[in-house]
Amino acid sequence: MNQELPRAVLWDMDGTLVDTEPYWFLAQRELLGRYSIAWTQEQAHALVGSALPDSAAFFQQLGVPLPADELIGTLIGKVAARTRAEIPWRPGARRLLQELDSLGVPCALVTMSRGPLAKVLLDALPPDTFDVVVTGEMVRRGKPDPEPYLLAVQQLCRRHELPQEAARAMVAVEDSPPGVRSALAAGLCTVGVPNMVPLEALPGLVRWDSLAGRSAAQLGALVGRPAPAG
Repeated sequence: MNQELPRAVLWDMDGTLVDTEPYWFLAQRELLGRYSIAWTQEQAHALVGSALPDSAAFFQQLGVPLPADELIGTLIGKVAARTRAEIPWRPGARRLLQELDSLGVPCALVTMSRGPLAKVLLDALPPDTFDVVVTGEMVRRGKPDPEPYLLAVQQLCRRHELPQEAARAMVAVEDSPPGVRSALAAGLCTVGVPNMVPLEALPGLVRWDSLAGRSAAQLGALVGRPAPAG
């Protein structure tokens, strides 16, 4: 493979590939409104990128009288239905994903959403766009813990017969603070493309304003180089 390309690219989904965060905000407001519980934009933003069990626990603390699995299932059902009706691609994301596929760069989807919502996105893309898919129910600890990305790297290395050290030449693309912390903790070169919430400068994080106009070669150029904090 060309040295200017990454060994693999690991993608977050909500807010990075697709702008589903407004769908999540609306689903949360509808659910809480059912029990006459107030919900603010600040509270919604604070949960961006968090693992769904953590969000469910927060809603239960606010007074939602549902078991966690039912609560999560209700939210996912609402978001999946809206995403199926209209997939809101983030600027430049689909084109970059297509370029990586055409160049043979393996990609992984690493999302804290669960399988039914991830399937809506997967069904809208050519088969095998993602070599590996890690969803929220596949891990014990969600983002910001590194477990989701470590699992994806492990599966990528196994599928492509790569040594674990190959992770140093892989790139993660994220939009949220929990996702960025997860990817960095897994030892991945991480590109942060903020969407709903800002991203603070962190060692090892490269911040891009948008994926529009970005290329596979630009991702590859980041690998193995010290990343600026800002």
